[in-house]
Amino acid sequence: MAAQRTMTYGVVVGNRGFFPDHLAKTGREEIITAIEAAGAKAIVLTAQESKFGAVETFAEAQRCAELFKKHAADIDGIIVTLPNFGDERGVADALRLSGLKVPVLVQATPDKSDAMTIATRRDSFCGKMSACNNLMQYGIPYSLTTLHTEAPASPEFKADLEWFGAVCRIVRGLTNLRIGSIGARPAAFNTVRYSERILETSGVSVIPIDLSEILGRINKMGDNDDAAQGKLAAIKSYVTTSGIPEAALLKMAKLGAVIDGWMKETQVTISAVQCWTSLEEYFGVVPCTIMSMMSNDLIPSACEVDVPGTLSMYMLALASGTPSALLDWNNNYGSHPDKCVCFHCSNLPKHFFKEVKMDFQEIIAGTVGKANTFGTCVGRVKAGAMSYARYSTDDRRGVIRGYTGAGRFTDDPLETFGGAGVAEIPQLQKLLKYICREGFEHHVAANFSDVSKAIHEAAVRYMGWESHYHPEPVD
Repeated sequence: MAAQRTMTYGVVVGNRGFFPDHLAKTGREEIITAIEAAGAKAIVLTAQESKFGAVETFAEAQRCAELFKKHAADIDGIIVTLPNFGDERGVADALRLSGLKVPVLVQATPDKSDAMTIATRRDSFCGKMSACNNLMQYGIPYSLTTLHTEAPASPEFKADLEWFGAVCRIVRGLTNLRIGSIGARPAAFNTVRYSERILETSGVSVIPIDLSEILGRINKMGDNDDAAQGKLAAIKSYVTTSGIPEAALLKMAKLGAVIDGWMKETQVTISAVQCWTSLEEYFGVVPCTIMSMMSNDLIPSACEVDVPGTLSMYMLALASGTPSALLDWNNNYGSHPDKCVCFHCSNLPKHFFKEVKMDFQEIIAGTVGKANTFGTCVGRVKAGAMSYARYSTDDRRGVIRGYTGAGRFTDDPLETFGGAGVAEIPQLQKLLKYICREGFEHHVAANFSDVSKAIHEAAVRYMGWESHYHPEPVD
């Protein structure tokens, strides 16, 4: 799996002179310490560039904005810290003048009940409201800490900073995203239809390639081609291939090598691939292992050309730094109302399994023959906390909408084929009614993490999408 990027935050230290401004000095030091303790970097004015390195006047806002512009390529998000009331105009001006379109977190440091004299009282409790009011007037979206006031050294702020980092990674990752659409949508899957034009309004581009072009490139590739042999070795080190014909493994390797080359050539980040049943009938393998390997490397790949599905997978992977899978909400689990079976054939990343092996696709084999369906990654999904998400285009209304929430995969007994696990979701029946009532797809992205609130925040606050948080609304 790829290493998580080191986060970089622009910091605006609010100050207001007729409040104790020595608090701005200590507040700046405290927020930098908190950011660095989280393994991140802080871009902030120095005491030589403004009084205490804070922002109060318009001139200081200009200097802060210029500093942020200088580091614009590195800044993932901006943290506004209010160690005292702060000057709301200075905060808002600094953000507007920087021109940055990144997430913003507003933090205010709490007063101490035994330090409420004129020399020590902060009033940041009140100042936060004024700062937020000005950001609203300026049309700058912003996020809030869990508690209205939180000390930078507190466990609450530590958790909020982790959450905010996930929000920032999602927004950065979706900015100018290019998704590869490999092959045509299978005719039997109307459910995965979507609008490229609506995605484009959010800066997400879809780059198509016909399956015939992929197969044509494979036909021109020799068996001993370096890329093919390299991919073959990677497949054998990734998953147990006992009993799988060498000819089928070589076909998978060529398919993977060609897709890798095309994605690099077109600067595509993630993909969705045609499967049922063209590849099996006319090429003789399933693409599941190749897709599993990409997803395991945090480069999600969805089947059935489900472009919004791979987008949802990517949001989860960006937030958590761990692989995502695309699953079917597939079966009830006995009579338990809050449990269900999540399943795919499967192309789940290895990260999802207790144990995994390569096998054949049992569903399609009955139609095209077992010999043409080798390449699935099958096994039982391991137990653990999970987040799920599904975002799609609503073509009638011209919007992107979706839902997200948290649950867990369980160790409940399950005897079936493919890649499958038992999921437990609070108030699952309510969620299923919502999915059906709103006409969402049967596909859902899942991830072993607790990042659903970051997904929701990024979608609503910064992407401008409609998002339903299950089971309870979050602001």
